[in-house]
Amino acid sequence: MPLRVQIVTAEREVFAEEAVDMVVAPGAEGVVGILPRHAPLLTTLQPGIIRIKRGGGEEAMAVGGGFLQVARDQVLILADTAERADEVDEARAEEARRRARETLAQSITAGQRLSAESARFAIRRETARIQVARRHRGPERHRPSPGPSGP
Repeated sequence: MPLRVQIVTAEREVFAEEAVDMVVAPGAEGVVGILPRHAPLLTTLQPGIIRIKRGGGEEAMAVGGGFLQVARDQVLILADTAERADEVDEARAEEARRRARETLAQSITAGQRLSAESARFAIRRETARIQVARRHRGPERHRPSPGPSGP
């Protein structure tokens, strides 16, 4: 029996399917794989990539943390943020990651532990968004452009 999977945020339903073969998600203690007949589970999610496998294909989504619940071949993901690959603005994600790295460096220098942890979280979230977008677009579409001197 396949899995029924639903991914929702406070704003919208991002994904809902009845015939999923496997879900791979960034759980609190590491990556967790969910197959049909999985034991009941409730865990927090870290920022990262959720992979949904069905019918020989795979779809990836970026999540910014949240909760994952498994019960009776149903997977419910309540995500803080979630984006399908084609929804990610890669340039904005790159800029957000750059700003988070700057914040992290400043926080470490100033000894601000809470700010540093928030920046690390943002870096993981933005990195996941970038990876999902690049995976969707393929290797040809995300190569860095040559600098001013060319290749």
